[in-house]
Amino acid sequence: MAPKLLLTFVIYRLITTVGLTLDPADLHRLGLDGHLSVNPSDMAAASVDFGMMTRAAPLAVLHPSSAEDVARMVGAAYRSAHGFSVSAKGHGHSINGQAQTSSGVVIEMSESKGVRQWGLPRVSEKSMYVDAWGGELWIDVLTTTLQYGLAPKSWTDYLYLSVGGTLSNAGISGQAFNHGPQISNVYELDVVTGKGELLTCSEEQNSELFHAVLGGLGQFGIITRARIGLEAAPQRVRWIRVLYSNFSTFTKDQEYLISLHGQPSNQKFDYVEGFVIVDEGLINNWRSSFFSPRNPLKISSFGATGGVLYCLEIAKNYHDSSADTIDQDVEALLKKLDFIPSSVFTTDLPYVDFLDRVHKAELKLRSKGLWDVPHPWLNLFVPKSRIDDFDEGVFKGILGNKTSGPILIYPMNKNKWDDRTSVVTPEEDVFYVVALLRSALDSGEEAQSLEYLANQNRQILRFCDDAGIKVKQYLPHYTTQQEWLDHFGHDNWTLFSKRKMAFDPRRILATGQRIFEPPTPAPALSASAFMPSLYYSS
Repeated sequence: MAPKLLLTFVIYRLITTVGLTLDPADLHRLGLDGHLSVNPSDMAAASVDFGMMTRAAPLAVLHPSSAEDVARMVGAAYRSAHGFSVSAKGHGHSINGQAQTSSGVVIEMSESKGVRQWGLPRVSEKSMYVDAWGGELWIDVLTTTLQYGLAPKSWTDYLYLSVGGTLSNAGISGQAFNHGPQISNVYELDVVTGKGELLTCSEEQNSELFHAVLGGLGQFGIITRARIGLEAAPQRVRWIRVLYSNFSTFTKDQEYLISLHGQPSNQKFDYVEGFVIVDEGLINNWRSSFFSPRNPLKISSFGATGGVLYCLEIAKNYHDSSADTIDQDVEALLKKLDFIPSSVFTTDLPYVDFLDRVHKAELKLRSKGLWDVPHPWLNLFVPKSRIDDFDEGVFKGILGNKTSGPILIYPMNKNKWDDRTSVVTPEEDVFYVVALLRSALDSGEEAQSLEYLANQNRQILRFCDDAGIKVKQYLPHYTTQQEWLDHFGHDNWTLFSKRKMAFDPRRILATGQRIFEPPTPAPALSASAFMPSLYYSS
């Protein structure tokens, strides 16, 4: 079908569904350089996500060629008579349909089918930053910056996520105790607001929008460019895992390690994470493939209390030029820890291989048909003061001795988070990330079924509520506005709602988050009023 004829078809679909009150010829003059599609394969791809638990087919899919394309489409939605929603989708790694919409357009930020005007990420060696398209994957940002001997400071464990996607949540991994989450390492953004305005924002310019968008769950704008701080990239990583049978000892050591964030680089680790092992098989599971399958470990061999082991995962970055001192630096740090002496597992690998470690596991799972399955993940921020209670009630209680995926646990320093952003964290100086990254499998085992795991997630949240453990969901999912109000708290909710009215007053953006009611009707506008009002703030 000729491009113009296809665009006309898409336009008529929008008109008949959401009541646009203008002639199709005017929509043609939006001047989209990208590709607006209702192709079944595009629609199917936009209707699902990594969670594979919800499905919603959009009215159309836009593959933009530029930020202007994004602004024109959002402007069209803003000026439509009945309002249609617009959801930005990166690599589709949402869990509960957050980037889906059944009443509007999905913008595929990472899967562009047009000639991208943006090009590759652009690096400033002098100012130590990289400018990246909002749909760029972090793996591609890394590949580009390494050509200059540079790299971003803060990461996620999985690099095949979009820049705009992680910055709309927070972006966390084992470096966050030292550098803060990814949103703490952003210098500047270009954002398309819910009014179709393309604005540049930073700490100094349009600062309210800047802070709103970071961790804003896509509610205030679509990130089309991010300026991200860089540091000199290390060449290699010493990757270490040690085991604990006592939870209090495990958390004491984790908290000690993150307290070293202000020390010189040779007196601290660069990465601190950990995970819980409640199942014999999970010592050697996909995320724990670090251990040799030819010499499998057994929980029982380490005297685990309550059948649970805890693994501290730490890493030290270094350059070839400092290889002669890495052993003594690591040894000095390990001497301060109280892990099981016989449980030290160490490997050395290139820096890029360490950062991309989860992708290698993904390829193995894909080869076995175990990647494209439902993922009822639950990610929580737990206050330090209640982490022992959480261990007793969840790790040693609700989970039993069977699970179907990694359970990560590691502490964060709250002072590395900017409370002006939209992210909500517990009100304590230290809080823990607990990530239950389970996969639902059609194996015939009840404990691996989607229904069982989803019910277990509900049990965990109910336990926290009953025990008065004030957890906050990371990558939150709620179905009522009251639940969202409880999540944010009164003051944060008031600010969040105020920002929504300022930057997306018709509630067009990211309706899949289910935070606000969908788009509101507006008085009919003339075609000329509908035409895009693009402008930059430089």
